[in-house]
Order: sequence, then C-alpha cells, then structure tokens
Amino acid sequence: MLSTYTSYQLIAKDINKSIVQVEKQPTVDRDTQYYLANIGKVTSIDDFVNNDRLFKYAMKAYGLEDMDYAKAFMVKALKEGISDADSFANKLTDKRYAQFVAAFNFAADGTSATIYNPTQQQVTANYATQAEIAGLDPDSDYVKGETTYYLANITKVKSIDDLMSNDRLYTYALAAFGLDSATEDKDLIKSVLQGGVKDPDSVANQQANKAYAGLAAAFNFAQYGDTTTTRVAAQQPTVDMYLRQTLEENAGQTNEGVRLALYFQRKAPDITSWYDVLADTALASVVRAALGLPDSFATADIDKQAQLFEQKLDISDFTDPDKLSKFLTRFTSMYEINHPTSTAVTSVSVLFAQPTSVGISTDLMMAMQQLKF
Repeated sequence: MLSTYTSYQLIAKDINKSIVQVEKQPTVDRDTQYYLANIGKVTSIDDFVNNDRLFKYAMKAYGLEDMDYAKAFMVKALKEGISDADSFANKLTDKRYAQFVAAFNFAADGTSATIYNPTQQQVTANYATQAEIAGLDPDSDYVKGETTYYLANITKVKSIDDLMSNDRLYTYALAAFGLDSATEDKDLIKSVLQGGVKDPDSVANQQANKAYAGLAAAFNFAQYGDTTTTRVAAQQPTVDMYLRQTLEENAGQTNEGVRLALYFQRKAPDITSWYDVLADTALASVVRAALGLPDSFATADIDKQAQLFEQKLDISDFTDPDKLSKFLTRFTSMYEINHPTSTAVTSVSVLFAQPTSVGISTDLMMAMQQLKF
C-alpha cells in the first residue's frame, strides 16, 4: 500500500486529471447528467427538497450529505436566506450551510435561483430601476431594446477587455449601477474590475461610492475569470464541487490522511484566520497533526489554540501554492508516522532498499528531510 505522502502526491500533482477520472465513473456520470438536465427546472424550495436525487447531489457537493435527511432544517435555512446576518444559516457555526444557501438563494432570487447569474438577471433588473429613476419608462422600446441587445451579447464576454471594448455593453453595465460611461474614468473602472471585491483593500471597496463595489461584484472577473457572465452557482460550480467531494471521499476509503490533505488543499485559499481553522474539525486536525500536537489539544482553550498556531505557522502561507504544498508534505509525512499504512521495516533495510511502499518509504523519508519542524 502506498504511503500517505505518496498517495496524496499522486492525486495532487494533476488534480484536474484525477477529477476527470472521477467524472467518468458510471454512477457519477449518470447523477451529474441528471442534475444538469433538471436543476434549471427547479423554481421553488419545495421543488428542490422534494426531488431526492437533485437535493442529495447538491448536499453532497457542499459536504452536507450526512444531513440530506433533515429537510425541515434545510428548508428553514433556505427560506431565511443569507442577506440578514441573523438568518438561520448565518448563525450556524458550520459555514457550509451559508455557502449552500448562497448557491441556492431562493430567498433573494426567487424562482430564478437555479439559473441566476449576476451579470444577467441582476444587471438587467438594476438597469430597469435606474431607467425609472432617470424618468424613463422601463417598458419603453428603448429600454427593452438595450436590454435585449445586452442579454444577447453579454454571455460572449470573457474578459474585462471584452466588456470595455463593446461601448453598448459597457454603457449598459455602468448605467445599471448609476454610473455614466461618458464621464467615468476608464482607467478607474478597469482597476475596479481587476481588483474585484474579495480583498477589503481592493480599489472597488475603497471607493466612497458603493456603486463601484456593486459593479465589481456583478462583473467579478477577478474571481471567476472567463465564466463570469455565464456562471450559475447552482449549476456547473455545484457539479465541480460534487466531483471534488467525490474525489476526496474515494481517497478517504483507502487513506483518511489523503482525504484530509485534499480537503485542506481545497479550503486553504479561503482561510483568513485561525478561528476559521478551529471552527472546522477537519482543518484543525490537519494543523494539529502537522505540528505534532496530540488530539487532546483540541480540548484546550480556543484562544490558546489559535495563539499557538499563530506562533508556529504563518497563515498567509496557505494562499501561496508552493508554501501550501510544503505544509501538506509536512502533514502527510507526520500522518504517515502516526498512522503507518503497513508494517514498518527496520531502519537498516530502509537504508539499502529501493523506494518502497512498505512502512516509511524512502521517498517519504527524503521528503521529511526537507521539512522544518
């Protein structure tokens, strides 16, 4: 049996290829095809939760498959949405529920929740509102004509340059947020779009006029790239998450350490504080293992745990692919020591053996030598 380190590396070195292999599995393929063919037909929370096949697929995509039986619980979360900080989903410690509700946001998007794309539905709705504020009839031929042109062409836009080079689309997009393309500085608008809204210090978020942040959020090329104008959270992004979740589950059937490493790799870019880690049992167990801490450390005071993690590790390293890779090499090596995949060989035989999967393999030992504990 391959070591934890080796198994993880085999999957992680070409994660896209690994996911394609999962996608081709007959059961996964059938369920995915069914999901994509039917999710767009769902127009209400009842439609959603009463279709077991769709609902279970979606729940698994967000790692909530253990709760797919709790339909009343999920209906409450979906009905309250996430706009209110005190909503049911937002008050739950497990942030996966809020992420799920954000993807299937019936509370905010109503019947269009499963087909909602901000650059389409949100922008056209905003445009109609702004037209009315400007004294135009939203049902006038002019407004309808501009909206028809916009919807027919916006999905062809794959970049910021595409948007800004089409004067008619660009004018429509800015007008939807109360901005005048004739007077706005194009360099500023480009900077706003390039910076996105994820970083509190981005250009959009630093502007006093919140219209800029609204524009950047609707045309979020910074986060979604060339899928920005077509991305529907309830459709392909959910499928992508389902496939990744299945990959991790498959790996966990053989080696739980590999599953934990893959999970941490997926979640790492969104970690902003050690309390994010401590709120997630799996993430916290990875950090403890990497630092050589016992499981009992999880019962210590939360603030003290966070303080120790901060002393030992730089949380910003998790957003750096190379540093994250080194951290996960450290974790998988430590996990293998604590959970050997097979009977350990003697130290003498290891010195003279060829790379092997028995006990602590020589490739794992070489990886460990590069670590700084």
